[in-house]
Amino acid sequence: MKHVHGKAASSVAKEVVKSSVVSSTVHTGRRLMSNVAKHPVLVFGLGLVGGYLIYKYRKEIISSTTKAVDAGKDFVLQQKENLEDIVAESKE
Repeated sequence: MKHVHGKAASSVAKEVVKSSVVSSTVHTGRRLMSNVAKHPVLVFGLGLVGGYLIYKYRKEIISSTTKAVDAGKDFVLQQKENLEDIVAESKE
């Protein structure tokens, strides 16, 4: 019983650490973006860099997006089949 309680405490501790890291990352990103927004040349430069990277990796982006859409369709179809099975069982 003690071992199970230790796992639960460890899991809670990991979640607390994760949330702290996410919170600090969001705060840092917010500060960085507010500083960048004050300099239009930096905003323009970031737009150019972002556009270049999107253009350079467009094939990878399209293929990964297609994979994600296909996985989503498969998931929906699987859930629909599961729901139909449940309805059929409840009718019996």
